[in-house]
Amino acid sequence: MTAKDSHINYVEFKAKDLEEIKKFYKSSFNWSFTDYGPTYIAFSNSGLEGGFEKTEEPITNGVLVILYHRDLNAIKNVIEKSGGEISKDIFSFPGGRRFQFKDPSGNELAVWSDQVK
Repeated sequence: MTAKDSHINYVEFKAKDLEEIKKFYKSSFNWSFTDYGPTYIAFSNSGLEGGFEKTEEPITNGVLVILYHRDLNAIKNVIEKSGGEISKDIFSFPGGRRFQFKDPSGNELAVWSDQVK
């Protein structure tokens, strides 16, 4: 399926123990996993793709909804003009770039792109 601008594309959870979380979701729901180093795993075969990021911090509201947009700078400007607050500026990761923002109610979401510029 092709990613569409401004659509929810990915969901990211926090996890204390990546091996334990993989075992749980594999045995409970038959999800598949791809390891991306010691602090991140992606999941598939779940209806919506996503991942788990390892954290040592207490987990409160540990879900990050991630939207897709091919032009991060353009959508970032729209979000700011619409009253959103950038909480983590654009950064690169394996597979693309993304940033995080808070909506006017304080919900934190992210937008990613597979475009390198």
